[in-house]
Amino acid sequence: MMYLKMFVMIFFTQFIWAVPVSLAGSPIKVVATIGQITDAVQNVGGEFVKVEGLMGPGVDPHLYKASESDVRKLSEAQIIFYNGLHLEAKMADIFKKMSKNKRTVPVTEDIDPQLILSSDTFKDQHDPHVWFDVSLWIKTVERIRRELKDFDPVHGDYYDQRAKKYIEELKTLHAYLAQKSQELPKEQRLLVTAHDAFRYFGRAYSFEVLGLQGISTEAEAGAGDVKKLANIIAQRKIKAIFVESSVPERNIRAVQEAVRAQGWDVKIGGELFSDALGHQGKPEGTYQGMVRHNINTIVEALK
Repeated sequence: MMYLKMFVMIFFTQFIWAVPVSLAGSPIKVVATIGQITDAVQNVGGEFVKVEGLMGPGVDPHLYKASESDVRKLSEAQIIFYNGLHLEAKMADIFKKMSKNKRTVPVTEDIDPQLILSSDTFKDQHDPHVWFDVSLWIKTVERIRRELKDFDPVHGDYYDQRAKKYIEELKTLHAYLAQKSQELPKEQRLLVTAHDAFRYFGRAYSFEVLGLQGISTEAEAGAGDVKKLANIIAQRKIKAIFVESSVPERNIRAVQEAVRAQGWDVKIGGELFSDALGHQGKPEGTYQGMVRHNINTIVEALK
């Protein structure tokens, strides 16, 4: 009798986990890494997901290490969404281990490999900052929709409808960026930032992009890098350079001082959001708000 009770208990527990989340009466527990993914999951999942983002405003995902509480959150999640392409480099082993018994999804996986930029810094690696080309980011939204629908087919139509609406908004955003960039003459479309996070942006919206550090902030910029970049800015008389919310401001300030030493006064054009969203409740706290803030800041400063 005791063994029978144990068997029934184990069977019942396994059955509960196998039941679609909608039938179990609670939202899907989702953990996402960067804010851009957290925002996308919330837009697609709506009331049927409870999504928690690991990395808040100002956090650099290249250097981020999971805390004990992060590991607990990941363990309790039913789905984990992360960027991939080596963005969350220091969490790679955690994702690999958890993928053996948990739905662990790199949202960039469905993007055509031919559209993924390679790394100029690290051999056999790729540039992970795909969210700066809105047309590519749409592919990650489609992947999120498919994963949620597969996990919770009862609400599949709901996820389809919300994803369709969100994708239409992103298509409008993509068109806005293309139109806004045209306000600058081609020779003025040169974007200088703290690290090389804007290459997809440059390719999609016709900007030349220069970063003090490489695509990962793990690679420290030296005095030679500062001098080289300062020479280009002074020679081409670039009007403005930009700090990033997730990278120490001192790096780009050093470039500004080096340019002034060469007789050209370049201004700090403003703060851009690259690897992290802004604070929740502000326009920059959403993906669309972040992208609009960036293009508006860039164009106005370089005019």
